Amino acid sequence: MGRATARAPMEKPSALKAPLFRLLIDELEESRRHVALDLGAVSTPMLSLLGGFHCCVLIADLVRNDGLAKLNADQEPAERLAVANSLLPPHRPDDPLDLVYCWDLVNYLKPLAISALMMAIRSRARANGRVHALIFYSERTMPDRPGRWLPTEDGVLADQAVPSATSIQAPRYSPETLGRIMGGAGIEHARLLANGMQEFVFRFNG
Repeated sequence: MGRATARAPMEKPSALKAPLFRLLIDELEESRRHVALDLGAVSTPMLSLLGGFHCCVLIADLVRNDGLAKLNADQEPAERLAVANSLLPPHRPDDPLDLVYCWDLVNYLKPLAISALMMAIRSRARANGRVHALIFYSERTMPDRPGRWLPTEDGVLADQAVPSATSIQAPRYSPETLGRIMGGAGIEHARLLANGMQEFVFRFNG
């Protein structure tokens, strides 16, 4: 994404209050089944949290599968979309996605990669399906690799990734830019968090 620079290892961040993450959990209906797609690594706390709401959780793990690099590679739009589809679980029209958790992965993707990924997700999503993401906004730099965000309690998220000694330039995607590149998912909610990140909930147009 940007030039890497050495720096002192970051201290493990304190828990991050994420009200929009909590909102999505609170709005899950216990009377019906939900399908969620997690683009991060499998997480026991996340599975336990969503499992309490009759929720099927699908895992893509774009970091482990080298998906970020594959999506960012120079290629034709059709090829990039094919890559995006190959990184996601098979499309099941009878079992569409209700929720997608991107964590901070969007920051590590180029705009064309984001668009391809969201187009692939949209083809699997329910009308008005929602997408949650954390965007580096205030700081000009960010760790050279994504975090590992785990829910604790009361909507709190904690980054359990090993602190990085290298930082890269943050793209600092603005709401206007995100509105153009999220594959038809418009901004439903946005909040500036205490650590300078912006928390977003996007909703696909029906």
